Amino acid sequence: MSFAANFLSDNAAAPCPEVLVALSAAAPAQNAGYDADSWSRRLDALFTGLLGRECMVLPVSTGTAANALALACLVPPWGAVACHDEAHIHVDECGAPEFYTGGAKLLLCPGDHGKLTPASLDAGLASHRGDVHQVQLSALSITQATECGTVYTPAEIAALTAHAAARGWRVHMDGARFANAVAALNCDPSALMPGVDALSFGCIKNGGLSAEALVLFDLALADQLRWRRKRAGQMPSKGRFNAAQIIAMVEDGVWLRNARAANAGAQALAAAAKDRLLHPVEANEVFVQLAPGEPERLRSAGFHFYDWGAAGSNEARLVVSWDTPPAHVEALARALAAA
Repeated sequence: MSFAANFLSDNAAAPCPEVLVALSAAAPAQNAGYDADSWSRRLDALFTGLLGRECMVLPVSTGTAANALALACLVPPWGAVACHDEAHIHVDECGAPEFYTGGAKLLLCPGDHGKLTPASLDAGLASHRGDVHQVQLSALSITQATECGTVYTPAEIAALTAHAAARGWRVHMDGARFANAVAALNCDPSALMPGVDALSFGCIKNGGLSAEALVLFDLALADQLRWRRKRAGQMPSKGRFNAAQIIAMVEDGVWLRNARAANAGAQALAAAAKDRLLHPVEANEVFVQLAPGEPERLRSAGFHFYDWGAAGSNEARLVVSWDTPPAHVEALARALAAA
């Protein structure tokens, strides 16, 4: 094989054509700045219709910013966020949630295949007393689709948000791959929203360029979020370019089209890997147990991917993007099946 086939991350994907067209269309138009432009003013109504609940939407430039700013609105500095022990906010955001919240802690809970349940939350938090000597649990954060490539069903989300509400916690959803979850479930996105106070709606992994949508359902926190976003340097003067990207992804269903393409590629790899899968393949990530020497052989054949798990475990993560060439998926599937 002479080509380089990238299965490292969907962050490496190209921006989709619709996003580039939208940016070009916004470029020559003089317009108001700082969220007062005609593109930014459309976001609230667009997402209210999409998600079935009144909301405020502010674009930010990264998923980390979306997650951290959302949590900063939901949790006081003496508070805590319950999350999965593999949650992106814990593993891969360099302390941003703790920084933006002013010191709130993340309390880690277990869960099979990256998913939390009410029972696993109770088990993970069993030793937390919650008295004045400890941080006060204030929020639950869940990831949809999860860091293990699995997807919460509407019933599972409803159980978790009800569990949180009974304890007075707010709920944040890290939706970096929300599109992949909705595509996998083939459901209305509103079915995944009951009980959620803030959503980080991912675009960059799914064909966007430089914009994510921070969706806030608790409008009593709207001013606080605006101020926090400005203070964090996430309020660009020419915000129409971020808003235009998001509108291009959502308005004509591009977000679901792209997610379906990525999910389909992952399913092809899952079928080839068969019983070597480490987690169910429900979105666009495939975690597979490779044989000794197999990682090196695959890389020498031109496939690029991340090692996963403990050093020397031969576990690998394979991520299919919206624009991964089908020929690359087919070639890797053949290589996995042959091994």
